[in-house]
Amino acid sequence: MEKLSLSQIDPSLVYDGSITEEDIAFYDIKKLPVDFYGLYDPLGEVPYKRMPVDAAERVSDRVAALNLNTAGGRIRFSTDSAYVAISVTVPKATNAIMTAVNVRGFDLYEDFPTTGQSKFRGVYKPGGKNPEGYQGIIKFTEKKMRYFTLNFPCYAQVHEVLLGLQKDSVIGEGMKYANSKPIVYYGSSITQGAAACRPGNTYQNMISRRFNFDYHNYGFSGSGKAEPAMVEYLAGLDMCCFVCDYDHNTPNAEYLHKTHFPMYEQIRAAHPDIPYIMISRPDFDADYNQSILRRDAIIDSFRRAYGAGDKLVYYIDGAGIFAGEYEDCCTVDGTHPNDLGFMLMSEAIIAVIKRSMTDGAKYE
Repeated sequence: MEKLSLSQIDPSLVYDGSITEEDIAFYDIKKLPVDFYGLYDPLGEVPYKRMPVDAAERVSDRVAALNLNTAGGRIRFSTDSAYVAISVTVPKATNAIMTAVNVRGFDLYEDFPTTGQSKFRGVYKPGGKNPEGYQGIIKFTEKKMRYFTLNFPCYAQVHEVLLGLQKDSVIGEGMKYANSKPIVYYGSSITQGAAACRPGNTYQNMISRRFNFDYHNYGFSGSGKAEPAMVEYLAGLDMCCFVCDYDHNTPNAEYLHKTHFPMYEQIRAAHPDIPYIMISRPDFDADYNQSILRRDAIIDSFRRAYGAGDKLVYYIDGAGIFAGEYEDCCTVDGTHPNDLGFMLMSEAIIAVIKRSMTDGAKYE
Protein backbone atom coordinates (compact mmCIF):
# COMPACT_ATOMS: atom_id res chain seq x y z
CA MET A 1 0.00 0.00 0.00
CA GLU A 2 1.30 3.44 -0.92
CA LYS A 3 2.22 5.61 2.05
CA LEU A 4 1.13 9.24 1.93
CA SER A 5 2.54 12.13 3.92
CA LEU A 6 0.25 14.47 5.81
CA SER A 7 1.02 17.21 3.30
CA GLN A 8 -0.28 14.97 0.52
CA ILE A 9 -3.44 14.09 2.44
CA ASP A 10 -4.28 17.56 3.71
CA PRO A 11 -1.79 20.45 3.39
CA SER A 12 -3.66 22.42 6.08
CA LEU A 13 -2.49 19.89 8.69
CA VAL A 14 1.16 20.73 8.13
CA TYR A 15 2.84 24.01 9.03
CA ASP A 16 6.50 24.62 8.24
CA GLY A 17 6.79 27.92 10.11
CA SER A 18 7.78 30.00 7.07
CA ILE A 19 6.65 33.57 6.39
CA THR A 20 7.20 34.94 2.89
CA GLU A 21 5.77 38.47 3.08
CA GLU A 22 8.35 40.92 1.68
CA ASP A 23 6.90 43.99 3.43
CA ILE A 24 7.07 42.55 6.97
CA ALA A 25 8.96 43.97 9.93
CA PHE A 26 9.24 42.30 13.35
CA TYR A 27 9.16 44.22 16.63
CA ASP A 28 9.74 43.13 20.23
CA ILE A 29 6.38 43.59 21.97
CA LYS A 30 8.20 44.99 25.02
CA LYS A 31 9.16 47.99 22.89
CA LEU A 32 5.73 48.58 21.40
CA PRO A 33 2.77 50.61 22.77
CA VAL A 34 0.78 47.44 23.53
CA ASP A 35 -1.11 46.68 26.74
CA PHE A 36 -0.03 43.67 28.84
CA TYR A 37 -2.46 41.70 30.99
CA GLY A 38 -2.21 38.69 33.29
CA LEU A 39 1.58 38.77 33.58
CA TYR A 40 3.92 39.95 36.34
CA ASP A 41 6.38 42.70 35.35
CA PRO A 42 6.22 41.76 31.64
CA LEU A 43 8.63 44.50 30.59
CA GLY A 44 11.35 43.44 33.01
CA GLU A 45 11.08 39.66 33.48
CA VAL A 46 12.48 36.91 31.23
CA PRO A 47 10.87 34.50 30.71
CA TYR A 48 7.37 35.90 31.18
CA LYS A 49 5.74 34.83 34.46
CA ARG A 50 2.56 35.22 36.49
CA MET A 51 3.87 36.22 39.92
CA PRO A 52 7.19 37.26 41.49
CA VAL A 53 9.78 34.48 41.59
CA ASP A 54 10.41 34.82 45.34
CA ALA A 55 6.68 34.67 46.11
CA ALA A 56 6.24 31.54 44.01
CA GLU A 57 9.28 29.89 45.58
CA ARG A 58 7.84 30.46 49.06
CA VAL A 59 4.79 28.42 48.06
CA SER A 60 6.44 25.29 46.58
CA ASP A 61 8.92 24.10 43.99
CA ARG A 62 6.04 23.07 41.73
CA VAL A 63 4.39 26.49 41.87
CA ALA A 64 7.78 28.10 41.20
CA ALA A 65 8.09 25.99 38.04
CA LEU A 66 4.49 26.43 36.87
CA ASN A 67 4.72 30.18 37.50
CA LEU A 68 6.75 30.29 34.28
CA ASN A 69 3.77 28.96 32.30
CA THR A 70 1.98 31.96 30.80
CA ALA A 71 -1.64 30.86 31.36
CA GLY A 72 -3.84 33.95 31.18
CA GLY A 73 -1.14 36.16 29.69
CA ARG A 74 -2.37 38.54 26.97
CA ILE A 75 -1.49 41.64 25.02
CA ARG A 76 -3.98 44.03 23.46
CA PHE A 77 -3.09 46.38 20.62
CA SER A 78 -4.39 48.09 17.49
CA THR A 79 -2.92 48.17 13.99
CA ASP A 80 -3.88 48.81 10.39
CA SER A 81 -1.60 46.05 9.09
CA ALA A 82 -3.25 43.62 6.66
CA TYR A 83 -1.75 40.75 8.67
CA VAL A 84 -0.47 39.99 12.15
CA ALA A 85 2.51 37.66 12.40
CA ILE A 86 4.48 36.45 15.39
CA SER A 87 7.99 35.09 15.85
CA VAL A 88 8.29 33.58 19.31
CA THR A 89 10.89 31.94 21.50
CA VAL A 90 8.91 29.20 23.26
CA PRO A 91 11.05 26.14 24.11
CA LYS A 92 9.40 22.90 23.08
CA ALA A 93 6.99 21.44 25.64
CA THR A 94 4.48 18.61 25.36
CA ASN A 95 1.61 17.21 27.37
CA ALA A 96 -0.07 13.87 26.73
CA ILE A 97 -3.65 15.13 27.11
CA MET A 98 -3.36 18.56 25.51
CA THR A 99 -3.02 19.99 22.03
CA ALA A 100 0.27 21.58 21.05
CA VAL A 101 -1.66 24.81 20.44
CA ASN A 102 -2.88 24.95 24.05
CA VAL A 103 0.52 24.00 25.49
CA ARG A 104 2.70 26.19 23.29
CA GLY A 105 0.53 28.14 20.87
CA PHE A 106 -1.01 31.60 20.69
CA ASP A 107 -4.41 32.62 19.35
CA LEU A 108 -5.69 35.95 18.10
CA TYR A 109 -9.04 37.72 18.58
CA GLU A 110 -10.30 40.88 16.96
CA ASP A 111 -11.86 43.29 19.45
CA PHE A 112 -14.68 45.73 18.71
CA PRO A 113 -14.63 48.84 20.97
CA THR A 114 -18.15 49.92 19.97
CA THR A 115 -19.66 46.74 21.44
CA GLY A 116 -16.91 45.46 23.75
CA GLN A 117 -17.08 42.07 22.03
CA SER A 118 -14.30 39.95 20.52
CA LYS A 119 -14.16 37.47 17.64
CA PHE A 120 -11.69 34.64 16.99
CA ARG A 121 -9.44 35.37 14.00
CA GLY A 122 -6.95 32.52 14.03
CA VAL A 123 -4.34 30.43 15.78
CA TYR A 124 -0.57 30.39 15.61
CA LYS A 125 0.45 26.74 15.36
CA PRO A 126 3.74 25.54 16.83
CA GLY A 127 5.71 24.05 13.97
CA GLY A 128 8.85 24.16 11.94
CA LYS A 129 12.23 22.67 12.68
CA ASN A 130 13.33 25.00 15.50
CA PRO A 131 12.57 23.40 18.91
CA GLU A 132 13.08 26.75 20.63
CA GLY A 133 10.37 28.65 18.79
CA TYR A 134 8.31 29.21 15.67
CA GLN A 135 6.64 31.78 13.47
CA GLY A 136 3.08 32.22 12.25
CA ILE A 137 0.90 34.68 10.37
CA ILE A 138 -2.81 35.52 10.23
CA LYS A 139 -3.97 37.51 7.20
CA PHE A 140 -6.96 39.75 6.59
CA THR A 141 -8.82 40.75 3.45
CA GLU A 142 -7.93 44.43 3.62
CA LYS A 143 -5.68 46.94 5.34
CA LYS A 144 -7.62 48.90 7.96
CA MET A 145 -7.39 49.75 11.66
CA ARG A 146 -8.34 46.84 13.90
CA TYR A 147 -8.08 46.03 17.61
CA PHE A 148 -6.68 42.70 18.78
CA THR A 149 -6.08 40.43 21.78
CA LEU A 150 -3.20 37.95 21.54
CA ASN A 151 -3.51 35.12 24.07
CA PHE A 152 -0.34 33.47 25.40
CA PRO A 153 0.09 29.67 25.83
CA CYS A 154 -1.27 27.87 28.89
CA TYR A 155 1.56 25.40 29.55
CA ALA A 156 4.87 26.69 28.23
CA GLN A 157 7.55 29.23 28.98
CA VAL A 158 7.60 32.25 26.70
CA HIS A 159 10.96 34.00 26.44
CA GLU A 160 10.37 36.41 23.57
CA VAL A 161 7.49 37.57 21.37
CA LEU A 162 8.08 39.54 18.20
CA LEU A 163 5.10 41.03 16.39
CA GLY A 164 5.29 41.03 12.60
CA LEU A 165 3.44 43.84 10.79
CA GLN A 166 3.58 45.60 7.44
CA LYS A 167 6.40 48.14 7.40
CA ASP A 168 4.07 51.02 6.55
CA SER A 169 1.50 50.14 9.25
CA VAL A 170 0.84 51.82 12.58
CA ILE A 171 0.44 50.22 16.01
CA GLY A 172 -1.17 51.52 19.16
CA GLU A 173 -2.95 50.60 22.37
CA GLY A 174 -5.68 47.99 22.44
CA MET A 175 -9.32 48.03 23.47
CA LYS A 176 -9.66 48.73 27.19
CA TYR A 177 -11.31 46.30 29.56
CA ALA A 178 -14.53 47.33 31.27
CA ASN A 179 -12.96 46.66 34.69
CA SER A 180 -9.76 48.27 35.96
CA LYS A 181 -9.31 45.62 38.66
CA PRO A 182 -9.08 42.01 37.43
CA ILE A 183 -11.02 38.93 38.42
CA VAL A 184 -8.57 36.60 40.17
CA TYR A 185 -8.90 32.83 39.63
CA TYR A 186 -7.10 30.33 41.87
CA GLY A 187 -6.99 26.60 41.47
CA SER A 188 -5.71 23.47 39.76
CA SER A 189 -4.81 22.32 36.24
CA ILE A 190 -8.43 22.95 35.26
CA THR A 191 -7.95 26.57 36.26
CA GLN A 192 -4.63 26.72 34.41
CA GLY A 193 -6.40 25.66 31.23
CA ALA A 194 -6.05 21.89 30.83
CA ALA A 195 -7.25 20.77 28.34
CA ALA A 196 -8.80 23.44 26.14
CA CYS A 197 -7.88 23.08 22.48
CA ARG A 198 -6.26 26.53 22.53
CA PRO A 199 -5.66 29.39 25.02
CA GLY A 200 -8.74 31.40 24.02
CA ASN A 201 -11.03 28.54 25.02
CA THR A 202 -10.17 28.37 28.71
CA TYR A 203 -13.16 29.24 30.87
CA GLN A 204 -11.52 32.46 32.07
CA ASN A 205 -11.08 33.71 28.51
CA MET A 206 -14.68 32.83 27.68
CA ILE A 207 -15.84 34.86 30.69
CA SER A 208 -13.46 37.67 29.79
CA ARG A 209 -14.94 37.93 26.29
CA ARG A 210 -18.53 37.79 27.56
CA PHE A 211 -18.07 40.82 29.82
CA ASN A 212 -14.90 42.38 28.39
CA PHE A 213 -13.29 41.79 31.80
CA ASP A 214 -9.62 41.58 32.70
CA TYR A 215 -8.45 38.65 34.82
CA HIS A 216 -5.43 36.89 36.35
CA ASN A 217 -4.98 33.11 36.19
CA TYR A 218 -3.34 31.48 39.21
CA GLY A 219 -4.10 27.89 38.29
CA PHE A 220 -1.21 25.52 39.03
CA SER A 221 -1.44 21.94 37.79
CA GLY A 222 -1.45 19.56 40.72
CA SER A 223 -0.27 22.38 42.96
CA GLY A 224 -3.27 24.47 44.00
CA LYS A 225 -3.29 23.64 47.71
CA ALA A 226 -4.01 26.98 49.42
CA GLU A 227 -0.63 27.08 51.13
CA PRO A 228 -0.25 30.00 53.57
CA ALA A 229 2.30 31.75 51.33
CA MET A 230 -0.05 31.45 48.34
CA VAL A 231 -3.06 32.73 50.24
CA GLU A 232 -1.01 35.65 51.57
CA TYR A 233 0.02 36.57 48.03
CA LEU A 234 -3.51 36.30 46.65
CA ALA A 235 -4.94 38.40 49.48
CA GLY A 236 -2.48 41.15 48.63
CA LEU A 237 -3.62 41.46 45.02
CA ASP A 238 -5.92 44.18 43.73
CA MET A 239 -9.08 42.51 42.38
CA CYS A 240 -12.78 42.99 41.69
CA CYS A 241 -13.79 39.33 42.25
CA PHE A 242 -12.19 36.10 43.52
CA VAL A 243 -12.95 32.64 42.14
CA CYS A 244 -11.82 29.76 44.37
CA ASP A 245 -11.45 26.54 42.35
CA TYR A 246 -8.74 24.43 44.01
CA ASP A 247 -10.82 21.40 45.11
CA HIS A 248 -8.93 18.97 42.86
CA ASN A 249 -5.44 19.46 44.23
CA THR A 250 -5.99 18.92 47.92
CA PRO A 251 -4.86 15.42 49.00
CA ASN A 252 -8.17 14.66 50.71
CA ALA A 253 -11.39 16.17 52.03
CA GLU A 254 -9.88 16.72 55.48
CA TYR A 255 -7.21 18.97 53.99
CA LEU A 256 -9.90 20.90 52.13
CA HIS A 257 -11.83 21.35 55.39
CA LYS A 258 -8.72 22.72 57.10
CA THR A 259 -7.74 25.20 54.38
CA HIS A 260 -10.86 26.32 52.54
CA PHE A 261 -12.55 28.54 55.10
CA PRO A 262 -9.29 30.06 56.46
CA MET A 263 -8.45 31.03 52.88
CA TYR A 264 -11.84 32.69 52.53
CA GLU A 265 -11.35 34.55 55.84
CA GLN A 266 -7.95 35.94 54.85
CA ILE A 267 -8.99 37.07 51.38
CA ARG A 268 -12.31 38.43 52.62
CA ALA A 269 -10.53 40.45 55.33
CA ALA A 270 -8.39 42.07 52.64
CA HIS A 271 -11.30 42.52 50.22
CA PRO A 272 -14.54 42.95 52.17
CA ASP A 273 -16.71 44.14 49.26
CA ILE A 274 -15.92 41.87 46.30
CA PRO A 275 -17.80 38.77 45.13
CA TYR A 276 -16.18 35.57 46.41
CA ILE A 277 -17.13 32.53 44.31
CA MET A 278 -16.53 28.98 45.56
CA ILE A 279 -16.64 26.04 43.12
CA SER A 280 -16.59 22.30 43.76
CA ARG A 281 -15.10 19.89 41.22
CA PRO A 282 -17.12 19.52 38.00
CA ASP A 283 -16.05 15.92 37.22
CA PHE A 284 -18.12 14.77 40.15
CA ASP A 285 -18.48 11.14 39.11
CA ALA A 286 -14.73 10.55 38.66
CA ASP A 287 -14.49 9.68 42.37
CA TYR A 288 -18.06 9.95 43.62
CA ASN A 289 -17.57 9.21 47.33
CA GLN A 290 -14.58 11.54 47.63
CA SER A 291 -16.40 14.21 45.62
CA ILE A 292 -19.26 14.20 48.13
CA LEU A 293 -16.87 14.69 51.05
CA ARG A 294 -15.03 17.47 49.23
CA ARG A 295 -18.27 19.18 48.29
CA ASP A 296 -19.34 19.06 51.94
CA ALA A 297 -16.15 20.88 52.91
CA ILE A 298 -16.81 23.68 50.41
CA ILE A 299 -20.50 23.94 51.29
CA ASP A 300 -19.50 24.20 54.94
CA SER A 301 -17.28 27.19 54.07
CA PHE A 302 -20.11 28.81 52.14
CA ARG A 303 -22.65 28.28 54.92
CA ARG A 304 -20.30 29.70 57.56
CA ALA A 305 -19.56 32.75 55.42
CA TYR A 306 -23.16 33.38 54.40
CA GLY A 307 -24.39 32.69 57.92
CA ALA A 308 -22.02 35.33 59.24
CA GLY A 309 -23.72 37.90 57.01
CA ASP A 310 -21.62 37.84 53.84
CA LYS A 311 -24.06 38.59 51.01
CA LEU A 312 -21.42 38.54 48.29
CA VAL A 313 -20.25 34.96 48.77
CA TYR A 314 -21.48 32.40 46.22
CA TYR A 315 -21.30 28.65 45.75
CA ILE A 316 -21.36 26.73 42.44
CA ASP A 317 -22.08 23.02 42.73
CA GLY A 318 -19.67 21.31 40.37
CA ALA A 319 -21.87 18.20 40.22
CA GLY A 320 -24.38 20.06 38.05
CA ILE A 321 -22.01 21.78 35.62
CA PHE A 322 -21.58 18.86 33.20
CA ALA A 323 -24.90 17.15 33.98
CA GLY A 324 -27.17 16.51 31.02
CA GLU A 325 -27.28 14.88 27.62
CA TYR A 326 -23.63 15.59 26.80
CA GLU A 327 -22.16 14.80 30.21
CA ASP A 328 -19.85 12.15 28.73
CA CYS A 329 -18.42 14.63 26.21
CA CYS A 330 -17.11 17.29 28.60
CA THR A 331 -13.59 16.06 29.39
CA VAL A 332 -10.62 14.53 27.58
CA ASP A 333 -9.76 12.02 30.31
CA GLY A 334 -12.60 12.01 32.82
CA THR A 335 -11.11 14.95 34.70
CA HIS A 336 -9.81 17.78 32.53
CA PRO A 337 -12.46 19.72 30.58
CA ASN A 338 -12.35 20.04 26.82
CA ASP A 339 -13.86 23.08 25.09
CA LEU A 340 -17.41 21.91 25.82
CA GLY A 341 -16.56 21.42 29.47
CA PHE A 342 -14.97 24.84 29.70
CA MET A 343 -17.97 26.44 28.00
CA LEU A 344 -20.27 24.90 30.61
CA MET A 345 -17.97 26.04 33.42
CA SER A 346 -17.92 29.55 32.01
CA GLU A 347 -21.72 29.65 31.77
CA ALA A 348 -22.05 28.58 35.41
CA ILE A 349 -19.67 31.32 36.56
CA ILE A 350 -21.18 33.92 34.23
CA ALA A 351 -24.59 33.30 35.82
CA VAL A 352 -23.13 33.95 39.27
CA ILE A 353 -21.31 37.08 38.12
CA LYS A 354 -24.59 38.42 36.74
CA ARG A 355 -26.33 37.57 40.01
CA SER A 356 -23.61 39.34 41.98
CA MET A 357 -24.20 42.45 39.87
CA THR A 358 -27.86 42.45 40.86
CA ASP A 359 -26.66 42.09 44.46
CA GLY A 360 -24.74 45.33 44.10
CA ALA A 361 -21.25 44.10 43.19
CA LYS A 362 -19.17 46.63 41.22
CA TYR A 363 -16.76 45.25 38.62
CA GLU A 364 -14.77 48.46 38.22
